[in-house]
Amino acid sequence: MKKLNYFRPVIILFLSLFIFSCASRKNVAYYQNIDQLPNLESASSYETILQPDDLLMIIVMAENPEVAAPFNLPSVIMQSTTELENQQMRMNSYLIDSKGFIQFPILGPLQIGGLTRTQAIAKITKELEKYIKKPSINLRILNYKVTVQGEVTQPGIHNITSERITLSEALSMSGDLTVYGKRDNILIIREVDGKKQATRVDITKADFLNSPFYYLKQNDVVYVEPNKTKVNSSAVGPNTAIVLSSISIIVTIIALTIR
Repeated sequence: MKKLNYFRPVIILFLSLFIFSCASRKNVAYYQNIDQLPNLESASSYETILQPDDLLMIIVMAENPEVAAPFNLPSVIMQSTTELENQQMRMNSYLIDSKGFIQFPILGPLQIGGLTRTQAIAKITKELEKYIKKPSINLRILNYKVTVQGEVTQPGIHNITSERITLSEALSMSGDLTVYGKRDNILIIREVDGKKQATRVDITKADFLNSPFYYLKQNDVVYVEPNKTKVNSSAVGPNTAIVLSSISIIVTIIALTIR
């Protein structure tokens, strides 16, 4: 009995360390209350809004290619490090200026900033119909990118080749959160009308699926903060686990010796 009392503080210490070092399901699992949201609003109709500094590929096509040619920019081939970038550099590109305008051959300045891709195509098509019969437009964003930082497996800048990307997809592209990432307080920094906005998102709850930040916009920055476990371990030092393991071995040896 005396031996048990002697080791009781040590036992309590290690039990405490074990409990606090284990992350609970509540802090780790995603979409925990999704069963309580049976009628999630569909966001399938979401379209990215074109904004200043977007680099666009716009190709005009018609039944007679010679008729469409004057409305296309000359293709310029530039050296690049990847095949994808090479393909993009060969495409006709337009930069949306600070006021939302692009300079279009023959048509002149067109304001498409603030429009969706579908709306921009409709506007350009309407202008082209004054010159071309049944024109066809291909438009896409070439410099659509998001940045993911903090407690993820592979932080970095991701170039997006599709028309849209969700927060979940961006995190997956980064190898998902590490066990030290705060899932209930993810920071998203976004530029709106020339001003920076910051918001916090809790991906442990399914409510964020209806959030305006479920879909990321061009140049969004996602930052995953470290949780208390990571902060505390950083403060104590990286060798804490080794020290605790050594203490555990020593205590075990002492216990066996006394027995």
